[in-house]
Amino acid sequence: MLIVFGGLPGTGKTTVARALARQLKAAHIRVDTIEQALRSSGQLDADVGPVGYIVAYAIAEDNLSLGKTVIADSVNPLLITRDAWLSIAERAGVRAAEVEVICSDKIEHRHRVETRHSDVKGLIKPTWQEVIDRNYDDWAGRPIVIDTAAKSVDDVVTELIAKLSAHSS
Repeated sequence: MLIVFGGLPGTGKTTVARALARQLKAAHIRVDTIEQALRSSGQLDADVGPVGYIVAYAIAEDNLSLGKTVIADSVNPLLITRDAWLSIAERAGVRAAEVEVICSDKIEHRHRVETRHSDVKGLIKPTWQEVIDRNYDDWAGRPIVIDTAAKSVDDVVTELIAKLSAHSS
């Protein structure tokens, strides 16, 4: 199965994606890590454009072909990137689920954005203004929506697993 995460920075995507990957023993593919590795290589400009996503798609498809569950972790702001993930699942012959992670408490969301530290060496996190100004296409009702406001990671993962099971039925 391919589980495609998306959501604005600071909503808790990576925290939830990692916890879910641990529980499911799934591959966790994080676009931030790929993009920063590309920047650090010195071969690309600071703006790596679509290259990080293209690399992530290839890694995901390789892991899906091995029979692994894959969790794709990125902001995934555009319909075109979301559709590309679904195409990967279709080519691999596996089910796909889209998960939009939100933080409905705007004060908490802003606090997370302004106080979190990057665990990817060299990665510069966006400011609150950059987060709220980001181009972010509507999901058109397709995803499973998970709200991380005022919930523990364990509670969010339990809720998500239940929603994924219902989605698969």
